Amino acid sequence: MIHSEISHHRLLAQKLYKTNPYSPEQIVKHMGAMQAQDYAMAKWAIGSRCDASEKEIDEAVNSAKIIRTHILRPTWHFVSSEDIYWMLELSAPQVKRFTASAAKKFGYDAIKLDQTNNAIEKLLAGNNYLTREEIMQELGISKTSKEDFLSAAIMMNAELDGLVCNGKMKGKKITYALLEERVSKPKNKISKEEALAKLALRYFESHGPATLLDFSWWSGFPPTNCKFAINAIELQLNKITIENQEYWFGKTYSDAENFRESVHFLPAFDEILISYKTREASMQPEHQSKAFTNNGIFKPIILENGKVIGIWKRTIKKGHAKVETEFFSEVESTKKQLLFEGIKSFENYLETEIIIE
Repeated sequence: MIHSEISHHRLLAQKLYKTNPYSPEQIVKHMGAMQAQDYAMAKWAIGSRCDASEKEIDEAVNSAKIIRTHILRPTWHFVSSEDIYWMLELSAPQVKRFTASAAKKFGYDAIKLDQTNNAIEKLLAGNNYLTREEIMQELGISKTSKEDFLSAAIMMNAELDGLVCNGKMKGKKITYALLEERVSKPKNKISKEEALAKLALRYFESHGPATLLDFSWWSGFPPTNCKFAINAIELQLNKITIENQEYWFGKTYSDAENFRESVHFLPAFDEILISYKTREASMQPEHQSKAFTNNGIFKPIILENGKVIGIWKRTIKKGHAKVETEFFSEVESTKKQLLFEGIKSFENYLETEIIIE
């Protein structure tokens, strides 16, 4: 393997080649955690790796096979219901530092946050799914731009305490539910060291080849902790050194795997970019500012053979969806038609006609 081939092997690890049929929940479990602050686009991150429709992914979320909550870094993620408790116990203490700081600006210390948790628990008990706005209204917190930051900190704190997670969708609105009413708490616990090693193995098997710093960025844990985790599982991984940099990946990797011509229209914040500290393996440095901003806003991307060649956006219309594309370099119209074949899977996922402009 050479550096230019890393992106190809990441496509394999991230299940973007769809070599086997997988359910939405199997994809999420394989990936460990999938960034999901843009709910509509995050569902397509799952759909692009399996043959499920958007409706089927909605059902997996509504039935709590997939949980959407704040975990790892202070942002939304999809995680498997089988992983939610050990992963929360591992990552919550580090992420709560951010929520505690944000809440304190509004006069909410640990005691007041615990009191608010108790009130939220009473509101949601008995599978009573409420939106954030409904919860804040019951708590007497007014809806202003300032209080919106407070409400976000309150609900994130409740998620990290293992009290709440996503509930069933209420129309197009996201709701909250009590986590223990959605997913039964396991009887056995694992140590923090075991959990971090488990997370590391999951990451490198689903995202490799990747570096220690890639895992540190994705998990939110310091490099020193991540190094201990890698040492604990190194016999379960393969390693290659390219340009004095160590890359780790799963044992299932095979040099005999044939390269496959491919085009992927992937969502904003997709794991193929967001889950690595640096992105040179997938795109030219001069194009990076077109795909993501300095303040961390990632756009939907077009991949050709594992390399980012442009961006796209979709607009849902009555009876169809409109897709607009922007390529980084001039593309002949005949080649564009071949590239647009990559949108077929998105058309199947939405179960509606797509018109490209």
